[in-house]
Amino acid sequence: MKFQMEDVTVYFPYDHIYPEQYHYMLDLKRALDAKGHCLLEMPTGTGKTIALLSLITSYSLSNPQNPIKLLYCTRTVHEMEKTLAELRLLHNYQLKYRGDSAKILAIGLSSRKNLCINPNVVSANSRDSVDAACRKRTASWVRELAITNPNIETCEFFEGFERVADNVILPAGVYTLQDLRAYGKQKGWCPYYLARRMVPKANVVVYSYQYMLDPKVAGIISKEMQRECVVVFDEAHNIDNVCIEALSVSVRRQTLEGATRNLSKMAQEIDRLKKTDANRLRAEYNRLVDGLAQRGNLPITDAWLANPALPDDILKEAVPGNIRKAEHFLPVLRRLVQYLKGRLETENVEKEGPVSFVASINSHAGIDQKMLKFCYDRLHSLMLTLEITDTDEFLHIQTVCDFATLVGTYSRGFSIIIEPFDERMPHIPDPVLQLSCHDASLAIKPVFDRFQSVVITSGTLSPIDLYPRLLNFHPVISRSFTMSLTRDCICPMVLTRGSDQLPVSTKFDMRSDLGVVRNYGRLLLEMVATVPDGIVCFFVSYSYMDGIINSWNEMDILKEIMQHKLVFIETQDVVETTLALDNYRKACDCGRGAVFFSVARGKVAEGIDFDRHYGRLVIMYGIPFQYTLSRILLARLEYLRETFQIKEGDFLTFDALRQAAQCVGRVIRSKADYGMMIFADKRYSRHDKRSKLPGWILSHLRDAHLNLSTDMALHIAREFLRKMAQPYDKAGNSGKKTLLSQEDLENMVGSNILDMQF
Repeated sequence: MKFQMEDVTVYFPYDHIYPEQYHYMLDLKRALDAKGHCLLEMPTGTGKTIALLSLITSYSLSNPQNPIKLLYCTRTVHEMEKTLAELRLLHNYQLKYRGDSAKILAIGLSSRKNLCINPNVVSANSRDSVDAACRKRTASWVRELAITNPNIETCEFFEGFERVADNVILPAGVYTLQDLRAYGKQKGWCPYYLARRMVPKANVVVYSYQYMLDPKVAGIISKEMQRECVVVFDEAHNIDNVCIEALSVSVRRQTLEGATRNLSKMAQEIDRLKKTDANRLRAEYNRLVDGLAQRGNLPITDAWLANPALPDDILKEAVPGNIRKAEHFLPVLRRLVQYLKGRLETENVEKEGPVSFVASINSHAGIDQKMLKFCYDRLHSLMLTLEITDTDEFLHIQTVCDFATLVGTYSRGFSIIIEPFDERMPHIPDPVLQLSCHDASLAIKPVFDRFQSVVITSGTLSPIDLYPRLLNFHPVISRSFTMSLTRDCICPMVLTRGSDQLPVSTKFDMRSDLGVVRNYGRLLLEMVATVPDGIVCFFVSYSYMDGIINSWNEMDILKEIMQHKLVFIETQDVVETTLALDNYRKACDCGRGAVFFSVARGKVAEGIDFDRHYGRLVIMYGIPFQYTLSRILLARLEYLRETFQIKEGDFLTFDALRQAAQCVGRVIRSKADYGMMIFADKRYSRHDKRSKLPGWILSHLRDAHLNLSTDMALHIAREFLRKMAQPYDKAGNSGKKTLLSQEDLENMVGSNILDMQF
C-alpha cells in the first residue's frame, strides 16, 4: 500500500498495516524532521523492522536532493539476514511504483569468517584465525614479494578485486551476505573487501553493533560516514551492556604468558631486521620523530584494528621519544607485562581507580601515562614495520596494549579490579585483572554527536525513562506503544505458590528448598499434560538449571514429564544447543511435543523465536537478577549512584525485568500467534517489580491473574486454550480495527480517528 504521511509518501509492501505501525512511523518521521534522537518501544511481532525500513527509505525518496543514509545495526547475523530480506521485499515494491528513481544499494557487512570465499582461508576455526589467514595472503608486503616469488601464496579473489578496485561499482539492489558471496564467486572478486569498499557508497548498510560502538572496529569501518545518516539500533534493550563491553579489557595469566612469547618473537625479528634491513627500522623511527604514530593512508589490507580509545580522546601529538625506537619500546612492554604479572600474584580482591593504578605503574615500572596512551599505536606501527601477518598469534600483546592505552586515557568511569579466583569456585586459583568500564554513555557519545538521528528501538525498553539517563542523551521523542488485538492472544500469569500453597521463588534463601523445587516440577508436569506442542522454560542461571534438573530427576518428575513431551536443554556449547533446538522443532512439527530448558541472558533468550506451535507456553522460573556479589557489578552500581543518581535496587530490578520480558516475548511473534506466559515467583506479585514489565504485557495482565497457585494457573490455561481454538475476526471489523487497509487509513487520517485511538 502507498499512503501519505504529512509531506512524505510512504511505500509499505503489504496490503494492510497495524495502527501501531502507523503511529510508530509517525513518531519516527517527527524525530527525523527534528534531526534528533528517539527511543521507541514497540511490542514484538508487530512489524517493527518493516515499519522502520519503509519510513526511512520513503523519507529519503521524498527528498532526493538531500537523501539520508541508513545505518542499521543488529546484534546477530541471523537478524541481519532477516532485515535484508524485508528490505528486498520493500525495494521491489518501491521499484514497481517509482521505477528507476527508487533504486538503492543496500549491503550487509560482516566479518571475513561470514564473507570469505577462499576455501583455504575460511576453513580456519575461529574468526581471528580467518582474519590472520587472510592477512597472510593480502598484506601489501606479501603481495610485493609474490611478484618476484611465485611460491608465495596470495588470494586470487583479492587480486581479482584489486585489479578493478578503483572503478568497481556494485549494481543497485539489496545484497545479503549470501548474495555478496555469490556475486564474488561469479566475478572472481573478494566479497569482504568489495563490501568494505561499497560502505561509503551504499544507501543502506546493515551491520553489527560493534562496527558502530567498538572504537577498534568503528575507527576503520564507520569513520567516513557523513552526518546525514540515520543510525538504528534494533533490539537495543541491552545496548548499555554492549557499550560497556566495547571499552572493557580482561587480562589473565595466560594473556601475560602469551604476551611474553610475543615479545620474544618480536625481539628476534628486530635483531634479524637490524642485520638485513636496518633502513626499515630507521624509516619508522624518522616517521615517529615527525609525529606520525600511524603511516598516512594505509592499504585497506594493512589497517586491521584502530585505537581502542574513542576518537576524541586519542592524542594528536608525537609519540614520546623514549618509545620511538623499536629496541626501546620492547623493554617498556616487558616491564609492563612483568608489573601486571606481579599484580596478579595477589591473594586478596583489589579495586583501584585508573589514576592511582597509573601512578603505581610509574613508580614500580617507570612507565608514565603518556607512554601508556601510545602503547597501542606504537605496537601497531611496529607490527607493520616487522611485517607480521599472523595477527591471531599476537592477540595477547595486543590485549595488554589495549589495556595500557585505555588505562592511560581515561581517569573517570573505569575501575581496575583484580580477583585471585572466581568466587563461585574459590578453591581454583584463576587470577584475573579487569579494566571495567562503568559508563555506557562513553562508547555511544561519539555516535550521538556525529549523526543527526539515532533511533534506539526494541520490544522491551521498559522503564523507558531509564535509558536516557544510562546513555546520557536527550531524545526528542520517547514513546512506548501498545498492541492492538482483536482477541486477547497473550495470557500472562503470576504464579506465587504451588498446589500445596507453599510460596515459590528463586530467592537465595528459598531456591534450594525441596518444597519449591517440587512445586516448580509439579507446575511443569501439569502444564505438559495440558498445553499442546512446545513449551519453553527459562531459568535464572546455568548452575540453577543444572541443580533443578538433577533434583527433578531424583524425584522422578523428569520421567513423568517425558511421558508427555520430549525434553531438550540449552548448554554453553553453541553446536550442542543448535542441535537441541533443531530436534526440539522436529518434535513440535511431528506432534510429539517438546519442552526446551533454557537460561535467561543466554543465546536462546536473545535471538531465537518460538513462534506458532514452537512456543504455546513460556515459564520464567524466578527473576533473573545479575550475580549481585560480582565486584564489577558492585563497582558499576556505585558509579551509577554517584554519577547518574540511579539507585542500586532500581537498576538491578530494571535489568532483571528487561531480561525476563525478553525471555517471555519469544513466544509471540505475530498477532495471529497466541501463547501464555507464567512468571513463577512470588516477587512478581509486588507492584515495584511488576510495573517494570513492558506496557504491552501489563495491559494483558489482569488482577485476577496476579496471585495464582498451580491448580488455578492450570484452570486459566485450559480456558485460554479453549478460547484460542475458536475462529476469530483477523481485521477486527466488528470493533476497533487492528488491520487497516489503504482505504481505512485514508478515512481515519481524514477524520483524525487514528490520533485519538493511541
